[in-house]
Amino acid sequence: MSETVTRKSACILCYVNCGIEVEIEDGVMKRVRGDKDNPKSLGYICQKAGRLPYYANDRALRLTSPLRRTKNGDFEKISWDVAIAEIAAKLHDVRAVGGTQAFGYYGGGGQGSVMGGVFGQALRGVMGSGPYFSAVSQEKTGDFWVNGHMFGAHNIHTAEDVHGAELTIVLGCNPWMANGFVRARDAMSAIGKDPNRKMIVIDPRRTEVADLADLHLALRPGTDAFLLGALLAMIVARGGQDDAFLAARTTGWEEVRTELAKVPVDAWLKAADISREQAESAVNMIIDAASMTVRADVGVQQSRNSTLNAYLEKLLFLVTGNFLKPGCNGLHTWLAPMWGHSRPGSADLATGQARIAGLSPPNDLPKTILTDHPERVRAMFVDSGNPANTVTDTTAVEKALSSLDLLVVVEVAMTETARLADYVLPACNQFERWENTLFNFEYPHNVFQLREPLFDPLPGTQPEPEIYARLIRAMGFMPADAQLEHLRELAVSDRSAFSAAFAELLKEAPHHRYIAPVILYETLGQALPPGAAATAVWWPAAHQCARVNRDAVIGAGFEGEGPALGEALFEAMVSRRSGVIFTDEKHEDLWRLVGHADGKVHLAIPEMFDWLARLNVAVVEPDPAYPIMLIAGQRRHYNANQAIRDPRWRKNDPAGALHMHPDDLAAANGVAGGWMAVVTPAGRLVVRVDADPRLHRGQASLPHGYGQIYDTPQGRVTIGPRLNMITMTEDCDPIARTPHHKNVAIRVELPTLAEISFHEEQEVWAKQVTG
Repeated sequence: MSETVTRKSACILCYVNCGIEVEIEDGVMKRVRGDKDNPKSLGYICQKAGRLPYYANDRALRLTSPLRRTKNGDFEKISWDVAIAEIAAKLHDVRAVGGTQAFGYYGGGGQGSVMGGVFGQALRGVMGSGPYFSAVSQEKTGDFWVNGHMFGAHNIHTAEDVHGAELTIVLGCNPWMANGFVRARDAMSAIGKDPNRKMIVIDPRRTEVADLADLHLALRPGTDAFLLGALLAMIVARGGQDDAFLAARTTGWEEVRTELAKVPVDAWLKAADISREQAESAVNMIIDAASMTVRADVGVQQSRNSTLNAYLEKLLFLVTGNFLKPGCNGLHTWLAPMWGHSRPGSADLATGQARIAGLSPPNDLPKTILTDHPERVRAMFVDSGNPANTVTDTTAVEKALSSLDLLVVVEVAMTETARLADYVLPACNQFERWENTLFNFEYPHNVFQLREPLFDPLPGTQPEPEIYARLIRAMGFMPADAQLEHLRELAVSDRSAFSAAFAELLKEAPHHRYIAPVILYETLGQALPPGAAATAVWWPAAHQCARVNRDAVIGAGFEGEGPALGEALFEAMVSRRSGVIFTDEKHEDLWRLVGHADGKVHLAIPEMFDWLARLNVAVVEPDPAYPIMLIAGQRRHYNANQAIRDPRWRKNDPAGALHMHPDDLAAANGVAGGWMAVVTPAGRLVVRVDADPRLHRGQASLPHGYGQIYDTPQGRVTIGPRLNMITMTEDCDPIARTPHHKNVAIRVELPTLAEISFHEEQEVWAKQVTG
């Protein structure tokens, strides 16, 4: 007789992490619905969450044994004991031969997990101060750089209040497909139905959200900075700035006003292909709104002038005083910051690139390896990341990773990066271990959810905390056994005494701070519910949050003074399966999060003034050799991150087709459903093509999340486009080095008969994977 149980968890396919209820029948995930008890998503999920069984139930593509590369290039299965011992020895060799930055780390968690990263950073700490590459630093670090200047630190992060705003500006994103904030489709629909609320969408493509908007500014691709600069100049010329707010809460306003007065409004509007009448309509709506929030995402963060875009986007809500008020943008608390703050001078020594938020740009990954610099990266761990597919210039990335002295990949499946590794360590999937994320971006109340495992680990796999703990033990970096045993005893008998003893250990041996997560795992973790040892890392985070945000934690319903408040929060985190509101406070109280000593927002950033002055309308004209602007990584109905390896999860668009405006498709002599070659100076892709009349003329799109390689009896097959075969590392932001993936200049042409024959054969082979 079958047994059906219902368990609570969260979606792992985007960083909103909506709460879910899962029906499990005889150990198989059958159905997924929204969790109405989740204090963030309130029962909402999008269509992608319903496809999570293709992740949770996947067995055929899973790794179940550590693998070691042989001399002939194949992999052989080895035991965990052998893998740990050999990798530990090789890491010691790297420490002995290399410099302080010889060890690099990539990933450490996806959009549904961070546990691997927390424990992975313990290993990075004992290995030195090498670069930390992340998907976040491929998108967001220009934004973090601006935050550091304006608000005082790279990890002081802004949020939006779409649900409460009278006017919402959607900039460089399509929440209908990509979400990006809680209950996105509900929020967009509510705005469309409410005559007292309005929405402006700024996007070259007429997105599904643009259909609901009061005004759609369909700008020329890549000209966001021109349009935002012109709108700001027009607002100030009309006296639309909030002088009282600017005087009381900011510095540098007069310098900003001076720079905006220099903007050639008509020329910049023409460059953006926006009429003066359209711009005036937008300005009227902004000035008239009682509250306004700006929702921006990768469409402007991986676009031309991306760091400048981040600055101008923030000026839009700051100059108009729409900040830290209901219905406006604001600052949010953290349980623990997901990224750090880099002090001036922090850099990757092999390249000289300044680090932002403690992160290094993936665009520089090949340069940190393929150099003779004494501080080059010689060994790398990749955990829950796939840089061979997701980082700019796949050819250069594969060459760099293959040249390392040691490449270890921690993964659930044989990814494109794992195929290049010296060792592959099989991890539990995200529903087989305790997990959480730190995408806690809600305000003025914020939510954290700690997820218990839904299934037992697949035999042969291990959770990432255990993998890193075993490595650090094998390398000899743990405290003495007697010290650990003493801490274990205190963790069971006297949590207060444990806290004091743990603090004393770190004080006496500061180098143990690097491995604090592993020490907590080995000590306090053993006093927690069975299997939950990894959650011990959030015990100090709960106490720190309660100390820093005392009134907000009390406002969320917790009681206690001093350490008792932190303990109450931690116990709730561990026990409440739908998540917990950990801070709740008034908007105005969040001004305490501004990091500058004067408590004010610093508007004047000289580097941004210089960039604004350099904007040149001539450069917006297309290159005749590559006249079409490609969105390299579009969000569609059934693509997400690369967590789901089973291609059957997609209900449509199985090949990841190129979308073109019908006029452009006709000009290229292409036909919908046929083949098209996409060409850049870096390479060439041959893909299926379809027409999309929503696109701006001269714009095309390819989805992200494809290009995965599978083994079939006939040979290897690649399903969908490997986008980064045609992107270039130097086509990037000059400050953050984030790539211009949303503005890749291409040309299209009909493929050769030989190319068509090859790809049609690949489609036949792919059916053995897709069924």
